[in-house]
Amino acid sequence: MKVVAFNGSPRRDGNTALLIRRVFGELEKRGIETELVQLADRVIRGCIACERCGETRDRRCAVTDDGANECIAKMLGAEGIILGSPVYFQDVTSEMKALIDRCGYVSRSNGRMFTRKVGASLVAVRRSGAIHSLDTMDHFFLSGEMIIAGRALAVGRARGEVEKDAEGMQLATLLGQRMAWVLEKLHG
Repeated sequence: MKVVAFNGSPRRDGNTALLIRRVFGELEKRGIETELVQLADRVIRGCIACERCGETRDRRCAVTDDGANECIAKMLGAEGIILGSPVYFQDVTSEMKALIDRCGYVSRSNGRMFTRKVGASLVAVRRSGAIHSLDTMDHFFLSGEMIIAGRALAVGRARGEVEKDAEGMQLATLLGQRMAWVLEKLHG
């Protein structure tokens, strides 16, 4: 089994990546393969609503000059998907939103090709907007008919601050355990 996580932070290896790695630790204890995709390393633009993915139905976006199709392929190759984002102006980052829009549109146009994959969402937050951000990512899972194992958030602004949020880090640990349990029930 494999879980791929997408770090929607434009800051590589910051608080969101720390939360993802905490979840990964629990998955890896159960022998589940993990892969972290840092959206800071890729350009993914928003959906242009050309609707060609619905015409071709080849499980790919017609826009091929950015990283969206690579991310779609990684999602298709995994049993579990984690979306993680810091909160920017009460919602996910523009990088995460572009990923959701592009991958979600292609999925829906291709018979909801991520159906029954296991999803989880993570948020690094300073003050407010965490629940809205989690909901944004969870809507990607729900609209794709995926199974949501849960969600977690931790408070922190400066790099590494989320590790001081003991309750937030515990939530990420428990999320990893729950996601592993769901994956084992479905695929074990």
